[in-house]
Amino acid sequence: MTGHQATYRKDIDGLRALAVLSVMIFHFFPSFLPGGFLGVDIFFVISGFLITGILYDQRKAGTFTYCGFYERRIRRLLPALFATLALSSIAAFVLFDGDALRDLADLC
Repeated sequence: MTGHQATYRKDIDGLRALAVLSVMIFHFFPSFLPGGFLGVDIFFVISGFLITGILYDQRKAGTFTYCGFYERRIRRLLPALFATLALSSIAAFVLFDGDALRDLADLC
């Protein structure tokens, strides 16, 4: 990244892991951790903190551009989006019967 010295922080990775874990526990055992859905909000706050730091450093160094920012976001997020859509479609085809697939197609 131009203008930003990326440093790995174990503490932030640990907080993100706890946020994801709380959501997973909420989905599998909702009565055990009824507020686990807050992990989504926590994860987004942490991500916003990291992105803001990068943008601040780039702005200070004079290397920030909106085009560059959105290009990096697209390169980071679209592969995961496409993989999720592909794997979910395959799973739906394997697991659902004809009626459920038609219902799914009607949602799209």
